[in-house]
Amino acid sequence: MKRRGLPRITPMTQPPHNAHIRTLQPRDFAAVRAMGLKIYPHDVPWTEQYFRSHVEMFPQGQLVAVDNDTDRVLGYAASLIVNWDDYEFSDSWNTFTDKGYFTNHDPQGVTLYGADLMVDPDTQGRGIGKLIYKAREQLCRDLKLRRIRAGARLAGYHRYADQMSPEDYTLKVIARELGDPTLSFQLKRGFRVLAVVKGYMPHDPRSMGYAAVIEWINHQVAQPKDYRKRSPLYAKHRKPKQPPKSQ
Repeated sequence: MKRRGLPRITPMTQPPHNAHIRTLQPRDFAAVRAMGLKIYPHDVPWTEQYFRSHVEMFPQGQLVAVDNDTDRVLGYAASLIVNWDDYEFSDSWNTFTDKGYFTNHDPQGVTLYGADLMVDPDTQGRGIGKLIYKAREQLCRDLKLRRIRAGARLAGYHRYADQMSPEDYTLKVIARELGDPTLSFQLKRGFRVLAVVKGYMPHDPRSMGYAAVIEWINHQVAQPKDYRKRSPLYAKHRKPKQPPKSQ
């Protein structure tokens, strides 16, 4: 398969949190794995074999946020390019990532798939997650891809599973009646929910396997048909404007 020429990541100005983005290097593997163990203590997300496959398949899509002074890894994002027509909305994380190896990476696709994003719990609140999302969005623009899509685990759903369906939970998160550790942040970054699916990560106890399929549109290259595919059910509902008070 012929590979698309991939540009370098667009340089970014130094943010106030004293960190910057660069691509994942072999020297980072152990640090990212250790960070994953803090977040997923019962389900190690990556191994060195995975990392090496990711870098081989799509090096520009594997990003780390590192401290400017110490080069310590503060966050991590893994991505690949897919042809969305080859998949179903209901497909699992294993299907979208070829069981985590990214060997299904398709340079001719138009969708950047966000396979994972982690921020070291010790650095929460420093804006690292926002920095990583901006870098991923810039990568999408640089490659002239139409969109970013991902499965957002409904990480807070286990607290409400006996009260409502995952669809109702998602609608309440969109309406800001509830906050979800994962989805709420992504909605603030301009993502929109396309569907709610089960079995995305079947063994994840917090989401109970449910995820919201989310999308960020690259308005620079998106076509009208890309917007028509969005479900109105999960659109953000804005409060109606109140008429001005009479004087």
